Amino acid sequence: MRRIGIQMHAIPGLEPEAYVKKISELGFTATFTGVPPIDRIPWLKEMFGKYGILWESMHAPFDGINNIWLEGEAGDTMLQRLLNGVDACAAAEVPILVVHLSSGLKPPSITDVGRARFAALVAHAGEKGVQIAFENQRKLANIAWAFEAFEDAPHVGFCYDAGHEGCFTPGRQYMPLFGKKLIFTHLHDNSGEFDHDEHLIPFDGKLDMARVARQIRESGYEGTLMLEVIAKNSNHYEGVDCDTYLEKAAAAIKRLRDMVDG
Repeated sequence: MRRIGIQMHAIPGLEPEAYVKKISELGFTATFTGVPPIDRIPWLKEMFGKYGILWESMHAPFDGINNIWLEGEAGDTMLQRLLNGVDACAAAEVPILVVHLSSGLKPPSITDVGRARFAALVAHAGEKGVQIAFENQRKLANIAWAFEAFEDAPHVGFCYDAGHEGCFTPGRQYMPLFGKKLIFTHLHDNSGEFDHDEHLIPFDGKLDMARVARQIRESGYEGTLMLEVIAKNSNHYEGVDCDTYLEKAAAAIKRLRDMVDG
């Protein structure tokens, strides 16, 4: 049966091992994290292994990501942070690093210096045996550029964020464009209000989850269905305790799995 996953710390209130134990009991078999300090990796690997949880992805830092397109030290520093993410994945034997290409409604244009930096990132990931999953945000142009620029790089793929599609680019569908490159998912819901990224549990918002499921199925993707739900991003779960929230999340992703797999 296809794996289902949820990121670490979707809701506060549980210590890390208690959280991992709980999601394992609920049937989750995969998770993702940010990029941890290198000295924390052995502890995380042991904890995930203890409960049968696949550490499948790290999310690269994205604060300051627009600097990647600009000349100067800030852009060089941003590239180094992404390279450090690749190194952390390699050290932890985590196969995928999820990467944003820009942020906000008015990011910088695509530039030669940005192209060169992303080329350096992709090359380094190839050397380290790490896959780069570019995630849809607000702009089509940069992710389209990336998949054209790196079309011959087998370790470059797509992270489909269903919630971002709904609130950042309403009316645009990314799976018909890039579904054949799909290697990871960020599944969540929202009210559909423009630029209001709520990260609700699927079926708690207004996104067409039947369409999301159908497009994942039609892409041929057989990997994990990974939730990226964040309780604090809205008042929808105010007063809901950790166990109840995680149980609801598990039920939702199992329902979505049934829709994807028929």
